[in-house]
Amino acid sequence: MTASWNRIPRVEHAAEVALARRGQPLPLDIPRPLLAHGLGRSYGDVCLNPGASLLHTPGLDRFIAFDATTGQLTAEAGLSLDALLRFAVPRGWFPPVVPGTRFVTLGGAVANDVHGKNHHQAGSFGDHVLGVTLRRSDGQVMEITPDSSPDWFVATVGGLGLTGLIETVTLQLMPVRTGWMRAWSQRFDSLGAFWELNAQAEREWPYTVAWIDCLNPGPDGRVGRGIYSAARHATTVPSRSEYRERRRSIPLDPPVSLVNRLTLRAFNHLYYRQPVHATPRAAHHLPWLFPLDAIRHWNRIYGHKGFYQYQCVLPPHTAKDGVQALLDAIAASGQGSFLAVLKTFGASAASGMLSFPRPGATLALDFPEKGRDTERLFARLDAIVQEAGGALYPAKDARMPAAVFRQGFPDWETFAEYVDPEFSSGFWRRMTA
Repeated sequence: MTASWNRIPRVEHAAEVALARRGQPLPLDIPRPLLAHGLGRSYGDVCLNPGASLLHTPGLDRFIAFDATTGQLTAEAGLSLDALLRFAVPRGWFPPVVPGTRFVTLGGAVANDVHGKNHHQAGSFGDHVLGVTLRRSDGQVMEITPDSSPDWFVATVGGLGLTGLIETVTLQLMPVRTGWMRAWSQRFDSLGAFWELNAQAEREWPYTVAWIDCLNPGPDGRVGRGIYSAARHATTVPSRSEYRERRRSIPLDPPVSLVNRLTLRAFNHLYYRQPVHATPRAAHHLPWLFPLDAIRHWNRIYGHKGFYQYQCVLPPHTAKDGVQALLDAIAASGQGSFLAVLKTFGASAASGMLSFPRPGATLALDFPEKGRDTERLFARLDAIVQEAGGALYPAKDARMPAAVFRQGFPDWETFAEYVDPEFSSGFWRRMTA
């Protein structure tokens, strides 16, 4: 039985094969269709292939080439961002875009065209990919770059691993002087205050993000208060520069979810009142960019039933009203989230046909599985997203209706022409059935 990070759904696979070397032919003796599977940090079934076969890629984790002068790096697609950071940062280089966890593979970052807290300045991961090696099920090996094969490139970047097996990735890194950052944070008491603060901060700071309290109302009586944070890479090392990551672990599954209305309201109230630092101060990149990575198996706090993540993007002209409508609907349902993150994307267009990052605002929330109550809430949220002309994130989805996907990704039929005939996923079959 295999599950993704949120533990929904749990599925049986007919076969699971660990790939160990680059250039290894795709196995012929396992059931089709196939799907590459990295470190399993996607949510839902975009990384699952029920009743068929998974190709595990973490064994394909070798560095191939690195130019210390230009920062151009080529590695196998199973290399993790964690390993890349440990290699690159001491040498003065950094991935231009990282998601909220460093425990993802390069191939997964390409396939989901991941984004980070700096999209308004750096775009998405695919904007910095110089090329990929793609192995098709017919044995063809394709060297794909934005210039030599732009059609295949925009199909593979954000292509959910469906165009074939990504074997190598060439990435342009950016220079940094240290692994430290300069960061500040500030409370805001309403969504209106967030939009004003965000507009100013994004002009000056490359990394920006906000935590939203979606249960306790602000002074205006509506939910939307929170904490805004911004950062940039430091140009000097702080005087006390030694950093040792402290990692804790959730050792086992609780009998029931620890996330409920009572604990959420208390947690959100305390979190909102935590100390903030309006004056920029030193912060190491690991806890600032990847706060949850310090807690191993944090997904266990939701119990054996698991949880859903709901992440949407709303276009600029509907974002303000749409985000408030989403938060109002969540507050009315009583099903809050303590992992509620709001940020805005920049003006750059999506890198791939099925890329999620695009101009607008993105809101991400986690919800414990509560059966019909959760279904009713998501139906309401889906309606708001559709009316606003938005989209849901495939990498964070376990239940998106096909109609919502097709509206949010109108190029899906064009993309389907590039899907390898022997590759598929549970998500893709749900969307195209």
